[in-house]
Amino acid sequence: MTTRSSPPAPAGTTAFFVQAAISFVVSSVAVVLGVLYLPVDEWVRAFLALGVLYVITSTFTLAKCVRDRQETQSLVGRVDQARLDKLLSEHDSYSTQNL
Repeated sequence: MTTRSSPPAPAGTTAFFVQAAISFVVSSVAVVLGVLYLPVDEWVRAFLALGVLYVITSTFTLAKCVRDRQETQSLVGRVDQARLDKLLSEHDSYSTQNL
């Protein structure tokens, strides 16, 4: 008697992904336009634009690290479940050798 665990369900739907992508684009464009129309010198605009670019790339890096950690934990969980299933399938509770 083995119990098979089903693969983990996807974290989000297509609609959620589209909403997140649209939100990211809208917020990025809004910040870029805000920096462009800010009444300051060019070097201040360049500094702010560089800061925005740094924040965006850092966000992608953080998201990748979180995703990688979740995938690792999911894989470890599935391996542990497979080991338990194998152990339970090989165990005979009616055997007299275990006494």
